[in-house]
Amino acid sequence: MRTIDMSGKTALVLGVANQRSLAWAISESLGEAGCRLAFTYQGERLQENVTRLAAKYPDAPIMACDVTSDEQMDGVFQRLDREWGRLDFMVHSIAFARRADLEGEFRKTSRDGWHTALDISAYSLVALSHRAAKLMEKTGGSILAMSFVASQRVFPNYNVMGSAKAALEHAVRQLAWELGPRGIRVNCISAGPVSTLSARGISGFTGMYTHARKHSPLQRNIEPREVGDTALFLCSDLGSGITGTIIYVDAGYHVMGM
Repeated sequence: MRTIDMSGKTALVLGVANQRSLAWAISESLGEAGCRLAFTYQGERLQENVTRLAAKYPDAPIMACDVTSDEQMDGVFQRLDREWGRLDFMVHSIAFARRADLEGEFRKTSRDGWHTALDISAYSLVALSHRAAKLMEKTGGSILAMSFVASQRVFPNYNVMGSAKAALEHAVRQLAWELGPRGIRVNCISAGPVSTLSARGISGFTGMYTHARKHSPLQRNIEPREVGDTALFLCSDLGSGITGTIIYVDAGYHVMGM
């Protein structure tokens, strides 16, 4: 059986909030394969969580990164350039919308709420990929984003985040085309409902989680490790021919009409 060896590879993971984060599941899959990891956190509230988890990887750089700040994004990649001189993989697992825009009527989404959700959840992939590409140009690399099927379908209360995920998925395709000649692949994992910190901020999430379990072809919800293992595959040479693609890890839920 062919195994995946990531020894000597480097990965930046953005979006770990706690041990239930899909970003953390991806980190563990990459780390277990031998990949060197770096992490970011947004704000002091999450710094402690990320620092505690990252202690599993003693040499991992841990950096503040508010993706609404060009200066902080620049600082992350400047440090990676100094300490590593290269970057093989980047995992973008960042999404945010104001709570008021994740309930009630979508047509009442505020202008500021729209800008906030699209800026943090979608534009940040573009901005970060531009910076990451400079560290990937010599040897190529892989960029991963995280999405949800609400990019294509209606989920009550997902509201503006569905629009943000649709924008994110388009950005994945556009970036794949632009960065392909440089040997950089860009893909997206559309995961089924998982009880993460961000998911629990969506009104009615428990019902969504239960519905997916009952109606998916596999008749169950996914495990975070399944997302981690898919990310490992996409980053590895086993996924070398895949770019610009949305891969569903949702127990098959996305194929269902009813």
